[in-house]
Amino acid sequence: MKEDQVTLRRTLTQFPLILFGLAYMAPMIVFGTFGVEDETTHGLATDAYILALIAMLFTAYSYGRMAKAYPISGSAYTYVRRSMSAHIGFLIGWVTLLDYFFLPMVIWLIGGVYLSAEIPGVPAWLWIVLFILVTTILNIVGIRISTNVNVLMMAFQFLVIAIFLVLSVHDVLRGMGSATIVSPKPFFSDQFHFSLILSGAAIAGYSFLGFDAVTTMTEETVRPEKTVPRAIFLITLVGGVIFIIATYVTQLVYPDYTKFAHADSGASEIAMQIGGHLFTAIFTAGLILAQFSSGISAQSSAARLLYAMGRDGVLPKKVFGRLNGRFQTPHFNIVLVGVVGLLALFMTVETSTSFINFGAFSAFAFVNVSVIAHYFFRAGLRKKPLDFLLYLAMPVVGFLFDGWLWLNLDKNALRLGAIWLACGVVYLIFLTRGFRRVPPEIHFDSANETVDG
Repeated sequence: MKEDQVTLRRTLTQFPLILFGLAYMAPMIVFGTFGVEDETTHGLATDAYILALIAMLFTAYSYGRMAKAYPISGSAYTYVRRSMSAHIGFLIGWVTLLDYFFLPMVIWLIGGVYLSAEIPGVPAWLWIVLFILVTTILNIVGIRISTNVNVLMMAFQFLVIAIFLVLSVHDVLRGMGSATIVSPKPFFSDQFHFSLILSGAAIAGYSFLGFDAVTTMTEETVRPEKTVPRAIFLITLVGGVIFIIATYVTQLVYPDYTKFAHADSGASEIAMQIGGHLFTAIFTAGLILAQFSSGISAQSSAARLLYAMGRDGVLPKKVFGRLNGRFQTPHFNIVLVGVVGLLALFMTVETSTSFINFGAFSAFAFVNVSVIAHYFFRAGLRKKPLDFLLYLAMPVVGFLFDGWLWLNLDKNALRLGAIWLACGVVYLIFLTRGFRRVPPEIHFDSANETVDG
């Protein structure tokens, strides 16, 4: 068979696709940011996750519609480029690059904070540097975590979550915390302010990152026009329910957010309260394993994206489009992502997660707009009342939710994100000679195949 006739085999069904999406989300991350969430919302982190879930479900619906319209391996960049404009698509790709480029930094920061809380004698910055060095070396050499190991780590995460919740319920039934399993306190309090819930939901969006990852598996999925949209929606729903249950029970056992010694590692303090040193060690191990595997994947994905952009002429090819002669990996890009990760030494969990969400919410918002552009205008589906609901009303609601959360991001993150976007606009003007040319298209799939060798 000729090289240009080779296609990906369609073997993925619904359940494996859902597992892939949940593994990408790394459910234990809800504990990684719990202390910051609880402090931001003044003890109402559950409300923040409920609001974030509602917003994500509308966006998941729009992702599903676009995956059906374009049953190819894609992303927000692909959907916006094809349904709206190559130039707008480029800018969405640029802000999406923000997610890829800086996500490893956030992962390493959270891992470093929790290891430092568990072993106080070792400062967080040293753990962060070690994370970066180890994952950078592994990615340059090309060592990948096997699917079986990923499944085992996913199972371990769920086991740790289950133990955490069981121990929390046990303590509550013994009179600890709220001393009751059914309580309105995680939802309402004297300190309830909707603006705080919005700020918390803007951070909570970080936990949902990855629900759309299955769109990159479209060409390997059986009946993708039906399987992928359903998987996206179920991944978002199941992940959101896990997050809501986890925060609800955690707030029952630890209702006073003001007692955290360090909010960034607040869940570690709760683990100590409910399970002592042994469970705290198990809990930290689960969180670090999740962070470590996610860090390897995130750094590799960011390097691949930079490689694809270099190879396709979006970025300078001589710099970003090169592979290591021995390992056939984009070594310069991997090192660059590692160097950028050092910014974790100067950032907080709140600011860094909000910075990531700047790109995520921007991409989510425009996927909602792309549904309107493709179905309502281009395809002309606006003759029946149901068309107005499916292809206008629901995407508009999704867009408004995402925009609302975007506006409630950390102010420093908004400033940094705005600078990043401005750089993207300037670069787009240069790349297209003042918008007179169509920007080059990035081919993500062929990049992955080439780098994987």
